[in-house]
Amino acid sequence: MRRAGQPRPGPAHTAGVTTAYDAVVLAGGSARRLGGADKPGVRVGGRPLLDRVLAACPDAGRTVVVGEPRPTLRPVLWTREEPPGGGPVAALDAGAAETGADVLVVLSADLPFLGRDTVPRLLGALTGAPDAEAALLTDPGGRDQPLVAAYRAAPLRHALDRLRHDHRGLAHMPLRHLTGSLRLTRTTADPLASFDCDTWEDIVTARARIREHGTVLDEWITAVKDELGIELDVDTGVLLDLARDAAHGVARPAAPLTTFLVGYAAAQAAAGGEGGPRAVAEAARKAAALAQRWAAEQDEAG
Repeated sequence: MRRAGQPRPGPAHTAGVTTAYDAVVLAGGSARRLGGADKPGVRVGGRPLLDRVLAACPDAGRTVVVGEPRPTLRPVLWTREEPPGGGPVAALDAGAAETGADVLVVLSADLPFLGRDTVPRLLGALTGAPDAEAALLTDPGGRDQPLVAAYRAAPLRHALDRLRHDHRGLAHMPLRHLTGSLRLTRTTADPLASFDCDTWEDIVTARARIREHGTVLDEWITAVKDELGIELDVDTGVLLDLARDAAHGVARPAAPLTTFLVGYAAAQAAAGGEGGPRAVAEAARKAAALAQRWAAEQDEAG
């Protein structure tokens, strides 16, 4: 097992509720339907599936990945189930053993469309049902997804210990044996949140989905922010309007150069303690006004 240092459990905010949690991501398995390919490393939208899942739980206090170690964009703790390839229950048991929070979010590593709101929904469902021991996502067909779920750690460990004793081990045990021994509540999210990539056809579908007209820009901006380590939510509409004004009012190459300069100005403001989305918006406003004045002068000259 290889470890990387991490902070202790952090809060997830949902509907006024703050919940500290650790995350367990299951990234093992043989990927037989992918011909034995390294499924967590398969790229969708330029990012490995594993990194896409890790981006859905950024405020976990500790993130444990059960599988073969590999480079990731954020630090995680690695462990492995016994025996390797022993199935999701054994993997969940291995991951839970490395956590310390009272609540565990459990995710599989093949979910390309987990949104930033999926984990808060699960935590909110668990908080809103005090008697429940786990909150499971249900897919559009009404099927439970025990690997997109939030579990209370103490009853989860108790259930795993009981199953281990009753069945003389956890290897290759169906997940329904675990969820059947817990009190459950359920929630829904974006219908795509439960879409998993088991086959190459699924991978092709996922890659096509992120390139659709209504999706591609959000996907691209998210990928760039993750790649650059940027935690900044800005109004992309403002930047697109600025690029349009610069392209039409000045010259087409002015669009990318102007948006770069806006980012540079916002970074300088951040160095002075005044950065963030407001700095981007203010720099964009000034640049857009300049582009409009430039265009107006051209119109007058014309």
